[in-house]
Amino acid sequence: MENQKNNNSSLKAVIAVLAILLVGSLVYIFKMTSDSDVVKNELTTTLTEKESVMKDLQELKATYDAAIAENTSMSDELIQERDKVVGLMDDLNKTKGDVSKFRSQVQAMQGKMKVLVAENDELKKQNGVLTVQRDSTIVVLGESKKFNEVLVGQNEELAKTVEKGSKLSILNTKTAAYKLRSSGKQIETDKASRADVLKISFTIAENQIAKSGDKTYYVQVIDSKNNVLGDKKTESFGDKSLVYSFQTKVQYENKTVDVSEDLPGKNFEKGTYFINIFDNDELVSKSSFTLR
Repeated sequence: MENQKNNNSSLKAVIAVLAILLVGSLVYIFKMTSDSDVVKNELTTTLTEKESVMKDLQELKATYDAAIAENTSMSDELIQERDKVVGLMDDLNKTKGDVSKFRSQVQAMQGKMKVLVAENDELKKQNGVLTVQRDSTIVVLGESKKFNEVLVGQNEELAKTVEKGSKLSILNTKTAAYKLRSSGKQIETDKASRADVLKISFTIAENQIAKSGDKTYYVQVIDSKNNVLGDKKTESFGDKSLVYSFQTKVQYENKTVDVSEDLPGKNFEKGTYFINIFDNDELVSKSSFTLR
C-alpha cells in the first residue's frame, strides 16, 4: 500500500514536469512565430517603400527625357538633373536597409524638376512667339516687295511728295529691362525679378517739310496684368482722355532724332508688356516685349 502511494506521487511529479515543458515549448514556439512575422512585415514594408520611391524616380527620369527631347537651350541643365536621378536610382537598387533617406532626396528633385520644366515651357512659348513674328515679317516683306513692284514705273515725283507728308514718323521703338548695380552700371536682363528700370527708345524720322519746334510725346507702358506703369497721369484731348506712364519733350529741327527714356520701378510682373507712343491722342507707334 505504501509503495502504491509512492508510485502515484512519482507519476504526478512526472506529469507536472511534462506539463511545464509543454507550456514552455508552446511559449517559445509562439514567440519565434511572432518574431518571424515582425521581421517579415518589416521586410515587406521596406520593399513596398523602395518600390514607391523607385516609381517616383522613374517618373522623374521620364519627365526629364521628354523635356530634353524638345532640344531647347536648357537641354544641358536638364541632362545634368536627369543624370542625378539615374545615379540615385542606382544607389536605391544597391541599398538593403532603410530607404527613408531617399524619399527626402526625391522630394527635393521633384521640386527642382517643376521649376526647370516651367522655365523650359516658358522658353518654348517665347520661341513660338518669335517664330510667329518672324513668319509674319516674311509675309509682310513679301507683300511689300510685290507692292513696290506694282509701283515701279509710276510718277517718281508724286511718290516723293507723298513720302514727305508733314506727319512725323516714329521708328525703331524698343524696350529693354535693366538691373542697376550699386556702381550705377546698368545690366540688361529678361527676368522680371531682377529688373529695376525699363529703357524705352525710339527714333523720330527726318522730315524736311514738317513743322519744327518742341514736340511732346506721351508714352504708355502696360504690364501683363493690364496695369499702366509709371506716373499714371491723365491728359485730356477734347472728349478723349489718355492715361500715360510719362511724357517726353523733344526739340525737333527736321532731322532724325533718337529718344531714350528710363522708367524705374520694382516688382515687375512676368509676361508680355505693351508700349504705346502717342502724339497728342493719336497712336503713332506700338511694340511689346516679354519678361520671364
